[in-house]
Amino acid sequence: MSRPLHRGAPAIRVTSSSNDLLDSQVKEQTEKEEFDRNQSSHRFPFWSLFSDNSPLTKYDATDNGFASDPFTVGTPRSRHRLTMLLLKSSLVVIVILALTGSFWWTLSISTSSRGHIFHSSRRLQEQLVSDLWDIGELSFGTSRMKEIEFCPGELENYIPCFNVSENLDSGFSDGNEYDRVCRQGSRQNCLVLPPMNYKIPLRWPTGRDIIWVANVKITGQEVFTSGSLTKRMMMLEEEQISFRSASLMFDGVEDYSHQIAEMIGLRNESNFIQAGIRTILDIGCGYGSFGAHLFSEQILTICIANYESSGSQVQLTLERGLPAMIGSFSSKQLPYPSLSFDLLHCARCGIDWDKKDGTFLIEVDRVLRPGGYFVWTSPLINVQSSLRNKEKQKRWNFVRDFAENLCWELMSQQDETVVWKKTSKKTCYNSRKSGSGPSICSKVQDVEFPYYRPLQNCIGGMHSRRWVPIEERATWPSRSNLNRSELALYGLHLDELNEDTANYRIIVRNYWSLLSPLIFSDHPKRPGDEDPSPPYNMLRNVLDMNARYGGLNAALLEARKSVWVMNVVPTTGPKYLPLILDRGYFGVLHDW
Repeated sequence: MSRPLHRGAPAIRVTSSSNDLLDSQVKEQTEKEEFDRNQSSHRFPFWSLFSDNSPLTKYDATDNGFASDPFTVGTPRSRHRLTMLLLKSSLVVIVILALTGSFWWTLSISTSSRGHIFHSSRRLQEQLVSDLWDIGELSFGTSRMKEIEFCPGELENYIPCFNVSENLDSGFSDGNEYDRVCRQGSRQNCLVLPPMNYKIPLRWPTGRDIIWVANVKITGQEVFTSGSLTKRMMMLEEEQISFRSASLMFDGVEDYSHQIAEMIGLRNESNFIQAGIRTILDIGCGYGSFGAHLFSEQILTICIANYESSGSQVQLTLERGLPAMIGSFSSKQLPYPSLSFDLLHCARCGIDWDKKDGTFLIEVDRVLRPGGYFVWTSPLINVQSSLRNKEKQKRWNFVRDFAENLCWELMSQQDETVVWKKTSKKTCYNSRKSGSGPSICSKVQDVEFPYYRPLQNCIGGMHSRRWVPIEERATWPSRSNLNRSELALYGLHLDELNEDTANYRIIVRNYWSLLSPLIFSDHPKRPGDEDPSPPYNMLRNVLDMNARYGGLNAALLEARKSVWVMNVVPTTGPKYLPLILDRGYFGVLHDW
C-alpha cells in the first residue's frame, strides 16, 4: 500500500507502465477518506446540523487539496458555523427562560387580577363580535336596502303586540284583553306616520304643562270623564291642553304629595330623597301629574297604564315629557326585576286589589324594595262610606289583612289614602302563623328577571342578593356611584364602570355638538354668526336600546342635561338591568 502524499515531498515521475498501480492507490486513498468522514460524523453528531451536503468549495479544502477539520478555527467557513451554533444555543436558552418566567408570573397573579383580566378579555370579545356583526351587515350593501312604505291611517296608534279587539275575539276577558300578546305575522313592516297637523312639542319645562291637541288622540269628552285623580287636572284651550295642578275642581297634586309625605313621617315631599325614595312606579297614572310635580324634587316617577286606542294615559304622559310605558296588572308579571322600586303609587288606578286572591298585591311586593312604600288612594278606603256599604267593607278588610300577611306595616290612613311599608327583615315571614298568607317562592319559582311570565302566588325576591332596605342604601345622587361590594354582586370592577362612564362623557359631548346645528338649522341669525350653543333642555327623553351599565344615562345627568333615559336591556344579552335600577335610573327588559 502506498503512502499518502505529504507537503514538500519530491515530485515523482510516473510512467505509463505504472498507471494501473497509481489508480489503485488513489482508489484506496479515496475509500479511506470516505471511511474517516463517516467515523467523524458519528463521533461529532452536531456536524450533521451544519452539513449542507454541497460539494467542496475552495474554502473547504487545505492548500494540499484535502478537506480540513470543520472545527478548526481560522477558516471563514468554520468561524461562520461556530457563530451559528452559538446563536442557536443562545436562542434555546432564551426560550427556556421566557417560558419559565411566564409560568411563574401566571402562578403569581392574584384572584382579583385574574377576574379583572377575564372581564377585560370578555369585554374585548363582545366588542369584537359586535364589530364583526356590523361588518357583516355592511357587506350586504344595497342588496338589503328596499323602499319602506308608509302605514295606512288606521295604524296611526299601532303598538306591536297590543290589540284589544283581537284579544276579545280570541276569548280574552276579565281584564286579560289588555295583555301583551305577540301573534305570528302581526308585525307591521311600514313607517307609522305622525298625526295630521303634528307640531313640535314645546321645550321643557313649558311642555310639561302645555301640549298640542293635534299631537295626541283624545276627545273633549275624554278629557272631563271621571277616572284617575290626575286625569281631571286638565283644561282645554283652542289648540292646546293645559294641565293645572291647582285647578278649582280638585285640591291639587301639590297638597296630595304633601299629605303622602306626612303620612310616611316626613315634613314634606322634599324629604323623599332623605327617606331613601328615588324611583316611583305610578300605576294607572292618569296623565302623569303626580310624577310631574315630583320631578323638581329629583324623584323619578314612571307611569304604567293599560293600552288605550284613544285618550291614552301613556301617550299623553310621554307627550308631556314624562316617563311612561304600557303595562297592566292582569295575568302577567311586569318586565322589571324583583326589588326594583322604592315606592308604588295607585290613585284610583282602577285595579281591584282584592281580586284573584291577592295575586296583584303579591306582584307589588315583588317589585318593591325592602323598606319601600305602597300608597293607595281609593273610595274603598273611606271608613265612613265603608261602614254604610258592607260589600266595600268586606273588600277593604281583605286587602288590609292580606297586606299584613305580606309583612307590610300599616303606617297611616287618612280619608281615602292609606300607606303601607314593606318589611326590611326576612325573619318576619317565618314568624307568621302557619297557613296565613302566601308562601315564599322556591329558587325555581323566584326568577329575578321575569319577562311577562304568569303572575305568581308566592312571595318573590327572597333569594335575591340585592335584598337591601332602602334606608341602608346611599341616597341620591350618591346612589348612582355604586361601591365595590355592590358592583361585586354583578361580577364587575369599579374601573370597568368608571371606564364606561368616561367613554359616554365623550359620546354625549360629541352628540350634543352634532345635534345642535341640526336642531337650530332654521334658527334666525345674521350671516356669519355661529349657531347658538345648545341649551340644557334641547332634548327631553332618550331611548337607549342597549343600555349595558347605564353609562349614557350617567353621562347625561353629569352634564346637567334636562333629560330622562329609558334604559332598555335586551333579553338576549347580559342581565345588567338590576344594576341600572339600583343606580337610581329607569330600565326595562325587551326583546327587540
